[in-house]
Amino acid sequence: MTAPVFVVEHFDAGGDGRYVLDGPEGRHAVSVKRLQAGEDVILTDGAGRWADCVVLAAEGKDRLIVQLDSVSEEPLAQPRITVVQALPKGDRGELAVETMTEVGVDAVVPWQAARCITQWKGERGLKALGKWRATAREAGKQSRRVRFPEVADAASTKQVAALLAKADFAAVLHSDFERGSEPLATAELPDEGEIVLVVGPEGGVAKDELALFEEAGARAYVLGPTVLRTSTAGTAATALLLGRTGRWS
Repeated sequence: MTAPVFVVEHFDAGGDGRYVLDGPEGRHAVSVKRLQAGEDVILTDGAGRWADCVVLAAEGKDRLIVQLDSVSEEPLAQPRITVVQALPKGDRGELAVETMTEVGVDAVVPWQAARCITQWKGERGLKALGKWRATAREAGKQSRRVRFPEVADAASTKQVAALLAKADFAAVLHSDFERGSEPLATAELPDEGEIVLVVGPEGGVAKDELALFEEAGARAYVLGPTVLRTSTAGTAATALLLGRTGRWS
């Protein structure tokens, strides 16, 4: 198994390369992971910068001393994959963010679709967004990523259309089989740039929303012969595209 990942705000080590991991991350390393001298750890800012370190010692309950000699930066993956995720009910939104993060999505855009039962308004909306971002951070650590997915502010349908218009490949996962939607598995994909996928709510993408997205340059696609729930469709589609674009090679 690869070394555990901990998030840091900076990589400022002493002249001898000794770095102190403290606070909540240090407490988790010392009291939960019970890391000991000689074990490997990875420190990251979650935005691509990371350092491969060796534990020197643990102090108290929340201070881990590691040897940090150099900092690397993971290049941006190509093509970049963004999933526009309609708001599911309950905790299924967090489940969607968690699994998409694990497979390798680059960005998630919460979408207040017309048929969404869940409504993000006021403090409730800010709290829900905070949970999605915290989930992406924790899932990024768990899956040993050093570049966590961005979770944007909730977008309106017009804002999603604007995002699709700028994409190099724009797709709406649409389960209306009578419409003759193309299979995502055989779509022609770009080698680089931006791929944007739209995942609708349980009730599906409304006709006027689909028309607006198609006007922006998106096309309707299906994943297969069955209908996936909104909380799993984005993960399945991301995995498919990561395999087809060579990012999983």
